[in-house]
Amino acid sequence: MPDRHWWITLALSGALVVALGAFAAHGLDGRLPERLTAAFTTGVRYQAWHTLAGLALLAWRAQQPLAAQLTALRLWSAGILLFSGSLYAMALAGLYGVGLGPLGVITPLGGVLLLLGWLALAWGLWRARV
Repeated sequence: MPDRHWWITLALSGALVVALGAFAAHGLDGRLPERLTAAFTTGVRYQAWHTLAGLALLAWRAQQPLAAQLTALRLWSAGILLFSGSLYAMALAGLYGVGLGPLGVITPLGGVLLLLGWLALAWGLWRARV
C-alpha cells in the first residue's frame, strides 16, 4: 500500500476514534453493564494510541523510510481490527442482547498483533542501527 493510502487509512481511523468515543460517552452511558462499556472504551483507547503512533511513523517514514515501519503499520492495523473491533462487536452485541462469546478469543490475538508491531519496529530499528 503506498504511503498515501496509509495516511488516508489512519485519518479515517482517527475520525472513527472520535465517533466511537462520543458514542461510548453518550450512547452507551447506562445502557450496558459496566464491563462492556469499559471493554468498548478500551477498544477506543487502543485504536487511538495506535492511530497516533501510525501517523508519527508515517511522518518519520517521509524522512527516513525503513521496512520495519511498514511491518509495524501492517501489524498495528490488523491488531486494531481484531482487538478493538472484537471489543466493539461484543459491546454492541450486549446492547442488543446478542451473545458473541466465541468472538472473545479474537481479542487476545489482536493484542498480540499490536505487540508484535512494536517488537517488529524495535527489531527493525536495531538492525538498521537507527
